[in-house]
Amino acid sequence: MSEHTMRAVTISEWGGPEVLSVGEVARPEPLPTEVLVRVHAAGINPVDWKTRAGQGMAGLQTLPLILGWDVSGVVEEVGFGVTTLAPGDEVYAMPWFPRPAGGYAEFVTAPSRQFARKPASIGHTEAAALPLAALTAWQALVDTAEVKAGQRVLVHAAAGGVGHLAVQLAKHLGAEVIATAREPRHAWLGELGADETIDYTRQRFEDVTGEVDVVIDLIGGLDATDVRSVAVTRAGGLVVSIPSGVSEELAAAAGQAGVRTSPLLVEPDAAALTTIAGLVDSGAVRVEVERTFALEQVAEAHRLGETNRTRGKLVLDVAR
Repeated sequence: MSEHTMRAVTISEWGGPEVLSVGEVARPEPLPTEVLVRVHAAGINPVDWKTRAGQGMAGLQTLPLILGWDVSGVVEEVGFGVTTLAPGDEVYAMPWFPRPAGGYAEFVTAPSRQFARKPASIGHTEAAALPLAALTAWQALVDTAEVKAGQRVLVHAAAGGVGHLAVQLAKHLGAEVIATAREPRHAWLGELGADETIDYTRQRFEDVTGEVDVVIDLIGGLDATDVRSVAVTRAGGLVVSIPSGVSEELAAAAGQAGVRTSPLLVEPDAAALTTIAGLVDSGAVRVEVERTFALEQVAEAHRLGETNRTRGKLVLDVAR
């Protein structure tokens, strides 16, 4: 590689994991107020494989495309006007979302104030697993639901990337946390702070949950999880429906029950990432990385992710 090129994962057509290709592309240059970051690790999220397949954020992208939004790395160069970061700083971020960020690459550029300093207590692999998932959980619980101590929070798909962080953040906020996940994940979720766990393959959650104040729905319309959540939400409570927004069916059911609903699409937020880094360094939050992959193994990583059976996150080790 020359100083003007880098390795990256690109796609030139929508499709299955086989469309992912590792090759040499032009290295980006930072504009004024931007930083160039040498990526050590890149997080993998459901939006990545959905976009690759022509779904998700595909309508906002242009081919050829470098996938990926979660990155952790070291500032290589700063553009004119940058005052908050300097070369050598360790940072992490979810830049540009939902516009393309090019995270599956050796370098990315983005506005400096979309980056936060990486948690000091963890490595780049764990840090790269955090931004999109942790910001989604934070923006759902803190900014949207405004969860208070003593409230009851139900987290669907609690063993996944967003879910396991939502359990911990809800607990940190003082909530009583009910988590749905398959039984093998229950002990682990209890360690993370879940007060009650429900195996959704054996029990209908609405039969055993009791009334809750907030539902963090990370499943949506599958098995009508979003609509069924209304039945356990108190009048005036809130269902935050994240994967596909508030459907007509959910809106109708919630309206009849006097339950509030809200969609959510995560946004870059360096201030929240700074707070999250502090929670990680204090031990209040930890991120689970099930497996790491080299760039050349990206198709394998996508295939595993699409099973929806991973515990926590998958990460690309870009520096490997």
